[in-house]
Amino acid sequence: MPRIKINEVEIFYELKGEGDIPIVLVHGSWVSHQHWELIQTPLGEKFKVLSYDRRGHSKSQRLSGQGSITEDVADLAGLIEEFAMGPAWVIGHSFGASISLQLAGVRPELIRGLILHEPPLFSLLADEPDFSPILEATQKKVKRVVELIKKGKNEDAAREFIEKIVSSPGAWTEIPGEMKKVLIYNAPTFLDEAQDPEKVVFKSDWVRSFSKPALLTYGEESPPHFVSVVRKLSKIIPGSEVQEITGAGHSPLRTHPEKYSEILKAFIFKHWG
Repeated sequence: MPRIKINEVEIFYELKGEGDIPIVLVHGSWVSHQHWELIQTPLGEKFKVLSYDRRGHSKSQRLSGQGSITEDVADLAGLIEEFAMGPAWVIGHSFGASISLQLAGVRPELIRGLILHEPPLFSLLADEPDFSPILEATQKKVKRVVELIKKGKNEDAAREFIEKIVSSPGAWTEIPGEMKKVLIYNAPTFLDEAQDPEKVVFKSDWVRSFSKPALLTYGEESPPHFVSVVRKLSKIIPGSEVQEITGAGHSPLRTHPEKYSEILKAFIFKHWG
């Protein structure tokens, strides 16, 4: 298995494609580099594409003790530097989008452009009373998931997260067996993320001066609070563009890979050269 030591942690990675344009894919919570597999091959036809398992996920090393999003940001920076891919296009999904956004704030020189799908930065909605009931309900659901993981009921926790937070009842039964195993195995790392006080911190000043191309996407079928976060970010990141993905929800890279990869390629080529 290809691994590399970044910040004293063994990180699993896959590098595909021979193109001149470097892309780094940053996955969200619970999953792994495999979450990108349906779009990594088509992207690899045009670009040099790096995907990896974030620390604590699947084939990468899992350390004991409380981790932080700051460590994930440092790992992302380390990978870009180690593979001499900077400045790179950084594409982040969900919590991976939050990590990518923080990298833009602290190491903008490593980034050629950003493409982010629905980062869960719900702290941006704190001043919107209409979302208070939704966010309170979501927090209760996350707390329930955390309690299940603490009890060692990782499968129940994964099912709860999928069916009550990011999708709908019955969604768990539609997930392939191998993907279920990944979700169950990575449950302890979600517990670690959920207990990190820094994960929800977002300072607008980090990106108000970000001058590179940025595309923010959301799914037509996604929960409204994700959509509102994207629209809030679009007002903070200078010159950023917003695009709705018709028919998609929180994971277009899995449900609409062809459409999503075309959106990515079109935006990158638009800003190439």
